[in-house]
Amino acid sequence: MYTLMQGVKVVEVASWTFVPAAGAVLADWGADVIKVEHPDRGDPQRGLISSGIVPGLTASADHLVELPNRGKRSVGIDIKTPEGRAVLDDLIREADVFLTNFLPATVAKLRLDVDDIRAINPSIIYARGTGQGVRGPEASRGGYDGASYFSRGGVYDSLMQPGAEMLPEQPSAFGDIMGGLTIAGGVAAALYQRAATGRPETVDVSLLNIAMWNVAPNVVASKLLEGVDVPVYGPDDRPNPIARNAYQTKDGRWIALVMLESDRFWPDFCTHIGRPDLIDDPRFVDATARKTNNRECIRILREQFATADMAQWRERLATMKGVWAPVQTPLETHDDVQVAANGYLRTVTTNTGHEFATVASPVQFGGEPTDLGPAPDLGQHTEEVLLELGKTWDDLITLKEGGHIS
Repeated sequence: MYTLMQGVKVVEVASWTFVPAAGAVLADWGADVIKVEHPDRGDPQRGLISSGIVPGLTASADHLVELPNRGKRSVGIDIKTPEGRAVLDDLIREADVFLTNFLPATVAKLRLDVDDIRAINPSIIYARGTGQGVRGPEASRGGYDGASYFSRGGVYDSLMQPGAEMLPEQPSAFGDIMGGLTIAGGVAAALYQRAATGRPETVDVSLLNIAMWNVAPNVVASKLLEGVDVPVYGPDDRPNPIARNAYQTKDGRWIALVMLESDRFWPDFCTHIGRPDLIDDPRFVDATARKTNNRECIRILREQFATADMAQWRERLATMKGVWAPVQTPLETHDDVQVAANGYLRTVTTNTGHEFATVASPVQFGGEPTDLGPAPDLGQHTEEVLLELGKTWDDLITLKEGGHIS
């Protein structure tokens, strides 16, 4: 792990992926992140492995737990009991950051709101993730990325093809992972402000706002163009046939072309695909001509790309100047040469001794990737952390016998 945040202590009272992912990023950056879980049930994310919701998981490598929880220490505390709450308060007193994504009703019931936490530690950074924000008539409603991010935030609609009969498939935890990274950035900024001015800050990130940021051009344009009949272009009718369009190869794969400055790249593109005759074809000689004859141009390009399979096109286009990319499967991305060269995947050994590769958070420092630690078992570090707080072994025995810690 990096050492940029060495000495920063984070207390995380959160579950699932949104917000815990922020703790993982902060741990990647060197913070000591203490994950507080119920001593018996733990984070409900741990239960997915036995639910059948995620097929193919094995107890040796539960990647949906490992990804948002790597590098943390787990402490099992029943914070609903007075004794357990006293232990949590001791952790908060020594912490720099408090993370949560509990719903407002639960936060109020457990006395975990900003004022409650600041009454214990006035200088703490308080960071919370929500579905729809902390204000408004629906602030108390829960939110997962499938609802608050993909649906309400406009992401699904922005990805829909004209005339589509089904929603696009939702990648697992897509909005949650983005939200966690954003919270971590907000926490870093808040720590900087506290170091400069002494003033702690409250950091708020919602899945709804993350979605709006991701599709901001569409959200902004929708109001500016409200009432205007905006043309919708399908794959057969792109104004620029070699930008924001994809062509299928002989073996059923896809190649995406993103050459926005089409006149600049057209001659080189035509040469590389084996159709130099198209360079000076009056129908396609410049961007205006290609726009006028776009359907015919797209048809010809489709026919050409269908003459060879993906492997052949990768070889032919390797030296092309314009931007293009194969539409890769997650497994192909996993094995991508650029991923390997830059250390975007790091090998982690789980507590059961199983090695697997996980994705590093997308910020590198010092020009080098960092090593990552495994996710903790439930309550793995309870004794270690509480002894650091000054508890004695007799204290721990009493708390365990009372069911307040694990």
